[in-house]
Amino acid sequence: MSTKTPECWASDPQARALRIEISPERSLVLPFDEFAWAELVSDGREQQLKLAFAAHEVLVRGHTLRRIETAMQRMELSLLRKLPKQPRSVVEPGQAVILEIVVSEIQTSANPPAESPGSGGG
Repeated sequence: MSTKTPECWASDPQARALRIEISPERSLVLPFDEFAWAELVSDGREQQLKLAFAAHEVLVRGHTLRRIETAMQRMELSLLRKLPKQPRSVVEPGQAVILEIVVSEIQTSANPPAESPGSGGG
């Protein structure tokens, strides 16, 4: 049995992109050259880290997210994923915990929403 505590993020000085595991079935890789800004907000109980890229906005909700923000500032953040509920009880104090990750596609005039099949005019 592994005694290593579960991690919800990773850093790599050689990383060129951020891999986000949205769910076990879906992941997204966002290149650092599309990173625009980050914002960390704390309400006392919980923190929200917002990461903005050219075409996507990533909202991370959890605890002790400052280290993740710093890794992103250094362009070393290589992985984000939500911790499963079971291992959360073995997380050490002061370790980052991601409770939720929400990725939204940013709609711009250069990036209009995709048209669904069969919805074209005629």
